[in-house]
Amino acid sequence: MIFCIVDKILELGILSHSVIVGLSLGVSQSPCTIKPLVAALSFHQFFKGFELGGCISEAQFKNFSALPMAFFFAITTPAGITVGAGIASFYNPNSPRALVVEGILDSVSAGILIYMALVGPIAADFLSRRMSCNPRLQVCLYVALFLGAMAMSSLAIWA
Repeated sequence: MIFCIVDKILELGILSHSVIVGLSLGVSQSPCTIKPLVAALSFHQFFKGFELGGCISEAQFKNFSALPMAFFFAITTPAGITVGAGIASFYNPNSPRALVVEGILDSVSAGILIYMALVGPIAADFLSRRMSCNPRLQVCLYVALFLGAMAMSSLAIWA
């Protein structure tokens, strides 16, 4: 029961993150900003779609439950892009208000991803019986986690 609730929370996180990313793309006006966002968004949505499909398959949801999940995942980013494009007509990206809103949305989006990673796959791996019985495996996984976090942080600085 608890895993079902956690899965629903993670699904809402994925959906809200997709809307925020779409909103960011929709308000972008510079080709230098749009091209990397489209590339990142394409890869991100591609792999998130596979993850969602895998979760639906593993949970053995019936079509009645799986269809709304797939539908909302498919429309969230385009909906965010549409709202962002509508806002872009009166949006001044250099105004202090716009910079604050952008910072808040970026922070919320990053927080959602961190939460989803810590609650979902990382928690399952680190709390498994196999992991708790093998100290060497624990050290290896923690080292891999920190190396991955450092690599993603360096990508964020570079981008």
